[in-house]
Amino acid sequence: MSQIATQMDQRLRSQLAPTQLEVLDESADHAGHSGSNGSDFGTHFRVRIASPLFTGKARVARHRLVYDALQEFIDQGVHAIAIEVL
Repeated sequence: MSQIATQMDQRLRSQLAPTQLEVLDESADHAGHSGSNGSDFGTHFRVRIASPLFTGKARVARHRLVYDALQEFIDQGVHAIAIEVL
């Protein structure tokens, strides 16, 4: 796991108390695409997450919780986050 993925994992664990969580750095799969930084890491991520905080919330609200928790990373150059709510 890349350093950024590890930091994102820690942030999501502390803010959303997930029962399941996987953070994958998929940046190498997006080399040459918009938002790529040429290093093959740190720009494109996939988050698979289940959390009791999602209970009763619509899909958009669940995604908003994840984006809000990771806003600092987005501000620092993370280009894309694919979210899979489990």
